[in-house]
Amino acid sequence: MTTFADARAAAHADLVARDAVARLFAGDHTLWRDDPTELADRMGWIPVVAEVEADLPALTARCDALVDGIDDVVVMGMGGSSLFPEVLARSFEPAPGRPRLHVLDTTDPAAIERVGATCPAERTLHVASSKSGSTIETRSHLEWAWARAAGAGRFAVVTDPGSELGDLARERGFAEVFENRSDIGGRYAALSLFGIVPALLMGADAAGLLRGGRTALAACGPDVEPADNPALGLAAAVAAGVEVGRDKLTVLLDPRIATLGLWIEQLVAESLGKDGTGVVPIVGEPVGEPDVYGHDRVFLAAGADPEADLEAAGQPVLVVPVEATPEGIGSAVVTLELVTALVGAALGVQPFDQPDVAAAKAATAEVLDGGDAIVEEVLLADLLTQVEPGDHLALQAFVDPGSPQAEALEAVRVVLRDRLRVAVSLGFGPRFLHSTGQLHKGGPRAIVCVQVLGDDPIEIAIPGRDFGFGHLKAAQAAGDLRTLVDRRIRAGRVALDDLLAVAP
Repeated sequence: MTTFADARAAAHADLVARDAVARLFAGDHTLWRDDPTELADRMGWIPVVAEVEADLPALTARCDALVDGIDDVVVMGMGGSSLFPEVLARSFEPAPGRPRLHVLDTTDPAAIERVGATCPAERTLHVASSKSGSTIETRSHLEWAWARAAGAGRFAVVTDPGSELGDLARERGFAEVFENRSDIGGRYAALSLFGIVPALLMGADAAGLLRGGRTALAACGPDVEPADNPALGLAAAVAAGVEVGRDKLTVLLDPRIATLGLWIEQLVAESLGKDGTGVVPIVGEPVGEPDVYGHDRVFLAAGADPEADLEAAGQPVLVVPVEATPEGIGSAVVTLELVTALVGAALGVQPFDQPDVAAAKAATAEVLDGGDAIVEEVLLADLLTQVEPGDHLALQAFVDPGSPQAEALEAVRVVLRDRLRVAVSLGFGPRFLHSTGQLHKGGPRAIVCVQVLGDDPIEIAIPGRDFGFGHLKAAQAAGDLRTLVDRRIRAGRVALDDLLAVAP
């Protein structure tokens, strides 16, 4: 039987023999596929660091003008447009005199109402952030914000050149239109305008973020000896984990930057979870006793205690130094982007597409066009009896992410992990549809999905639509579950109270 150490050495040797690092930096799509589709036009995340750094003075001036007289900034986006701004909002306080940063990436009416109550329209900058400009959640959020502002407040967008969102912003006379280079996929866009503009608006150290990114590019570049290249070494280890059945990458983070886990989760899951294989990121999970873990894990200690007990128990623990500073986060972001791209090369996975996401979007559209959003619930106990050793149990919660129920679900995942001895993830819908949703449908079939849909005591209308946010959330839940079941994935919806009853 191949050991983890042997698989790691083999993966490293393979990547070196294929000159993978140099080809990655050169944008050589044949490192992954002969077909350049969604490869040749997805490599802009490497040069964008230097480009944004060079343009930082002009960008700073544009953002300074936007927040004069503003107390709150609400970034409306999904997936790659929202997760890194969320890292910034939760990891750093705004600079003195700068507005608070909020991220709106849910269709839960109670959560949307809370944002509206917290951020008075007349002193709020609303930033719609979307690469394509057509994301249903973001366009719905924008219409809600536009209606509530009624001429007050301020609006801006971050998007790709030529998008319909940019056209709409100009038509309505928004204060700013930031156009990002188009050859960057959302989950690799943290140090592009999608991440740097929110950083500048809140007064975070954008220069530090970019400096950290530049440092990482140099430390992991093609001129570095393979034995000394941290991205190459880490990629070989992660790929080796998959080779020997340790495909659950459990991320341990410094508590001060714990939200970085959400960004890592999307990067890894959506990039590598496809073709029936991939790496399953487990983030935000408290460390347990060694005996609650099976032999399907690799632990990544990123700026956190490397957990000597886990190593003593024979669990592979990879250590990546990450400082809880803007420069440290910028360095970690670029390093992990490079690692993920190289793992894709090692596994034969295309890391820049998301082939299984469109199916759930189409199913949601069918429900919204007149299909049935009602789903018959099953008993949690019946679903849990299907869980086998080595499985990934995915809790998919369409609830208010700021509610007491959401907090209680964090305890539920730990109880289920300890009881079943399997990796348990927790995702909030619709956020996870733009993150781990790709992995759930296209990744390893050793997965059981448990969905819950919270009740909505209120409904919020979406201007220009004949349905509200609560109905949109229900349609997204129904559409995603339908897609999972159609693919013969073990999945079902259970009552929220049934799931919550797991934890004392």
